[in-house]
Amino acid sequence: MIECEDLTKYFENFKAVEGVSLNVPRGRVLALLGQNGAGKTTTVRMLTSVLSPTRGWARVAGHDVVRHPGKVRASVGVLTEQHGLYTRMTANEYLDFFGQVYSLDKTTRARRSKELLDYFGLAEAAKRRSGEYSKGMRQKLALARALIHEPPVLLLDEPTSAMDPESAQLVRNEIARLKSSERSIIICTHNLVEAETLADKIAIIYRGRILLQGTLDELRRQLLGVPEYEVRLAGKWSQGAIRAIPNLEVTHFTENGFTYHTESPEKENPALVSGLVERGISVVAVHEVPRSLEQVYLRAMNLAVAGEL
Repeated sequence: MIECEDLTKYFENFKAVEGVSLNVPRGRVLALLGQNGAGKTTTVRMLTSVLSPTRGWARVAGHDVVRHPGKVRASVGVLTEQHGLYTRMTANEYLDFFGQVYSLDKTTRARRSKELLDYFGLAEAAKRRSGEYSKGMRQKLALARALIHEPPVLLLDEPTSAMDPESAQLVRNEIARLKSSERSIIICTHNLVEAETLADKIAIIYRGRILLQGTLDELRRQLLGVPEYEVRLAGKWSQGAIRAIPNLEVTHFTENGFTYHTESPEKENPALVSGLVERGISVVAVHEVPRSLEQVYLRAMNLAVAGEL
């Protein structure tokens, strides 16, 4: 649904984006992560036919971004960092206007506007000018605008910025619902917890170039190594008895047990638990040591700055 190959953009001698290749099928969310100025916005603008690429190609909803810009824009819902709200318009007027831009008939415009305003909790403020709205309310109205024509592709830049926790959770639930309805979604965000929750795939961009992309588990292994597990024990046990277990790579001992690395947890963890029980050692719990997207991202940035990635 969203695919690009070697997407590159120069502004005179400045290389804003270089060689970006992405593929986001139906029903999938890609989180595009990077510092300010890394090339996220330029990439999104090329995918929405606002900017023409210097090199490479992109197709969105089956339409080439250079040859069919009108069809691309009709297929995409965009939430930009700068909302561009018409602050003298009421929410009703604003959504009706964009419904007309997307050639929706009057009945459909009214239905979609009501559905979206109700969903985002803006119904009571629908007749107020958006210039009177709080930042969070403006964010929700901008997202409603992006969804007014029920597009198959969504490109969202900081979708929960400035929202209170309840509103942010509502938007995250909506993104998850939209994904399940076979939409392709790219989220540009600095909220790594949000990206970890929503994204099927992560792409990390640095100085216009994609450093890494893959599932979170793939990136964890690539940047942080094999998984580490913690075993909590009860009763009497000794380090010597633990070290005597074959093929066990203990990383360190704790007050209540130990941690270890394993390449094949599905195979080795059951064997380890059996080995402990056979030695009369009581096992309370075995769990993977959490490794967050934040750890992955910071490791990637450190390697990039050092020129090692």
